Amino acid sequence: MKRINLGTSHIEAGEISLGCMRMNQIAVSEAAEVIERAYQSGIDLFDHADIYGKGEAEKTFADAFAETSLRREDVLLQSKCGIREGMYDFSKDYILSSVDGILQRLGTDYLDTLLLHRPDALMEPDEVAEAFHQLEKSGKVKVFGVSNQNPVQMALLAKTVDQPLQINQLQLSLVHTPMIDAGFHVNMADEAATVKDGGILEYCRLYDVTVQAWSPFQHGMIEGVFIGNNDFPNVNEALSAFAEEKNITASAAAIAWILRHPAQIQPVIGSMNPQRIEHIAQASEVDMTRAQWYELYRAAGNDLP
Repeated sequence: MKRINLGTSHIEAGEISLGCMRMNQIAVSEAAEVIERAYQSGIDLFDHADIYGKGEAEKTFADAFAETSLRREDVLLQSKCGIREGMYDFSKDYILSSVDGILQRLGTDYLDTLLLHRPDALMEPDEVAEAFHQLEKSGKVKVFGVSNQNPVQMALLAKTVDQPLQINQLQLSLVHTPMIDAGFHVNMADEAATVKDGGILEYCRLYDVTVQAWSPFQHGMIEGVFIGNNDFPNVNEALSAFAEEKNITASAAAIAWILRHPAQIQPVIGSMNPQRIEHIAQASEVDMTRAQWYELYRAAGNDLP
């Protein structure tokens, strides 16, 4: 699998990562196989959040990891914090206590990357800066980032926080492309011209922030998988044709479409099926032409002006 740097940091990772949100829904022995097979496929970044399974997903990962042949230094562990019941919380005390809980559940003494999960309207940048400082100084976190933030929110944090924000995890799939659509419709009056995220894709490219694409197979707000879904006939037909040409699965073709973008976007896949993970990982070795990328984009229902 091809590898990328996370932002401008020294950390290098496989260009596809594995999201562990559903890991607590399978047995520990099955989770161990998922981890092993993902790693063998070139996936070495495992994405968590303290809210996944109310913390149980991280515990399952730790128990499963202990059954693998892997060492802690073989993998990259990423988690997210900031979502609480009924609110978001970026206060210093909550960030620090959240990380301690994450480390305990994952059975490790450090995270490679920590992301702030969803924007907190009551965020005090000075408090975040103090939390990041303590976490870096103590060795509990190496690299920091955010999730679902727009450019101004990132800039507000960057003004105060000493550590570079190296990652922004954002929703992106072939049928969920608002961060791309607006770039085609500049200075136009149609709906696609509405810049809903402040130009976050261009901002991240400008400042060398790695975009991690969550829900790369979903449509809507996690409303279901679009691949093989009869409600999306055109894009499935185009994906199947490309997949057949490249001898890969349609899911791998959808990931190859994301990887073709020059921003070096890192998809976060959420499968707990070892064979499917291996098939999806093949996307890293697939070449896609400019014409093929645009064909899939149009097949997903997007118009070019």
